Amino acid sequence: MSENKGKNLADSMRDHRDAMKSLKEVMPFSEYLDRVVENPRLAALAHERVYNMIISHGVDESGQYNFFKDELFGLDDQIQTVVDYFHSSAKRMDTRKRIFLLHGPVSSAKSTLVDMIKRGMEEYTSADEGALYGIRGCPIHEEPLHLVPHNMRKEIMDKYGVYVEGELCPHCRYRLQTEYKGDHEKFEVERIVISESTRTGIGTFLPSDPKSQDISELIGSINFSKIGEYGSESNPLAYTFDGELEISNRGIMEFIEMLKSDEKFLYVLLTLSQEQVIKAPRFPRIYIDVAVLAHTNEAEYRKFVSDPRSEALQDRIIKIDFPYNLYLAEEVKIYEKLLKNTTTSKHISPHTLEVASMVAVLTRLEDEDNPKLDLIKKMRLYNGEAVENFTRGDVRQMRESNPREGMEGMSPRYVSNTISKALIQDDIQCLSPPRLLKFLRDNLRHHTKFNDEERKRYTELISTVHGEYENMAEDSVKRAVVVSLEENCNELFQTYITNVEAYVNKVQMEDEFGNEVPVDEKLMRAIEMRMNIPDNGKEAYRRQILAKVGTMTVKGKDFTYDSDAPLRKAIDELIYEENKSHIRAITTVRNPGKDLQKRIDDTMKRLMEEQGYCEQCARELLSFVGAVFSRRSDDDQEEEEEEDSS
Repeated sequence: MSENKGKNLADSMRDHRDAMKSLKEVMPFSEYLDRVVENPRLAALAHERVYNMIISHGVDESGQYNFFKDELFGLDDQIQTVVDYFHSSAKRMDTRKRIFLLHGPVSSAKSTLVDMIKRGMEEYTSADEGALYGIRGCPIHEEPLHLVPHNMRKEIMDKYGVYVEGELCPHCRYRLQTEYKGDHEKFEVERIVISESTRTGIGTFLPSDPKSQDISELIGSINFSKIGEYGSESNPLAYTFDGELEISNRGIMEFIEMLKSDEKFLYVLLTLSQEQVIKAPRFPRIYIDVAVLAHTNEAEYRKFVSDPRSEALQDRIIKIDFPYNLYLAEEVKIYEKLLKNTTTSKHISPHTLEVASMVAVLTRLEDEDNPKLDLIKKMRLYNGEAVENFTRGDVRQMRESNPREGMEGMSPRYVSNTISKALIQDDIQCLSPPRLLKFLRDNLRHHTKFNDEERKRYTELISTVHGEYENMAEDSVKRAVVVSLEENCNELFQTYITNVEAYVNKVQMEDEFGNEVPVDEKLMRAIEMRMNIPDNGKEAYRRQILAKVGTMTVKGKDFTYDSDAPLRKAIDELIYEENKSHIRAITTVRNPGKDLQKRIDDTMKRLMEEQGYCEQCARELLSFVGAVFSRRSDDDQEEEEEEDSS
């Protein structure tokens, strides 16, 4: 078996090597011209090539770009802005002459997005669809069409729709004049694959100590060992065109924490962004076709915009805010992704990542000036859940009124670090929500980023989430205890709808034997009162529900128990009330008899088989819910005693 696996892996490695060899394609310049005439996309500029790469992955039914959807979460608006930028730039609009600056707090996926585009370009240019060609031997892998004289370029555009932009680099111009005596056709063209590891089409600049960091990192430098051979510092063969801006030609230039760079490095960006050229000593300006992607944090950006000397560069920047995610379901996906490739064998209990996500999202939200809307409700609204008395229009208005939401709060990195710390503890075999919440609270004391006010606020939010988890835990047990809960809920729902139809349409109901029976007003009010519907509003509500049923029927859909969140919640509560005694007994009795023990065992089994609990966390869940019930009973008793004494 192991031999077969080894052989298969060896075959795969061999196939990969052969595929890489096939990319080492060389052709005469004349053949390249023919190919470009046949397929003008071969001569696409850098921004258009990035856009084509993104679009090549397709768009799903919900409008999400497939290229991003499994890696970036809760950033749909930002992703659309990124795609729009490359789309307009692909049409050679002026946006391509701007620096695209991703601005936001730490760990907000700025670097992740840039890395994705870099990896995407590596794969895209390795495929036939994204084939890229450059002048063979050119140190900056420039577009072969730069060999076309200027007086012929308009004719090529008019006849073949092939756009040519840019000038030969000093190195290729020198070769044309000295080696080939002005004969363009003697140049050869080779297939280019963008690769960060080989410094082809991807440049990266990371600012460091300005005293030791030299501008040559961006624009190359003189090779003093060759001055004796070529006789002059202005000879292109005595210059090393290996600066990050030069090797990024035809692709992407990433400026990490751009605004931390010394001024002398930022000055280079002025001509690069607006005129797409850089200036190396003793040489004419060098054309560089590159998409400049930079990122920075908020503190550096504030400092930058407040400096009047930076006005020229500010005018050459398109800034996009990259806040933290504000959607609960998307935050859960972030931690699921981060945990996907770990080697831990420890079990993570249901709702654990959800409560961690709740804490993270709540810290990023701003309080509303509305006593009926606390942060929990606001979080659920943002998550697309129905909240009584609020609509989707309210959500849009809140987002517009709080533009800074997501620019502060707990980062995914902080939460992920806490999860990792919890999972390596020897005494933890199963990570449960209460354990993780404790770690999140305890770690606040040791995190230097948070000030005392933030620690206090986040501690209170963790307590709020703990209270929310009590309801989630109770619901898990409730669903496991009541075997036919779903069936019971559906039956109660159908009974309610049948009664509503009879009430609104003023028709008589019949039982299973054909006997006429009155509508069950008591049942309907029991459900409606749980939605805070007053007696004088019941008729309007029932007509509203019946209208929803009709609307969905016209659309060919069924109005089910899951179709209306408030109604479902009310039915759940009613079913729960009917079975509360069973749940209390299972979770609170310490020495159960034979019958009760069987029900406990059945509940444990359903928690494990149907909800994803392991034996340990299922047992802990029952104990936790039992403690909640006991505490609530004590609280109720104290309230009764206070009422009696008063």
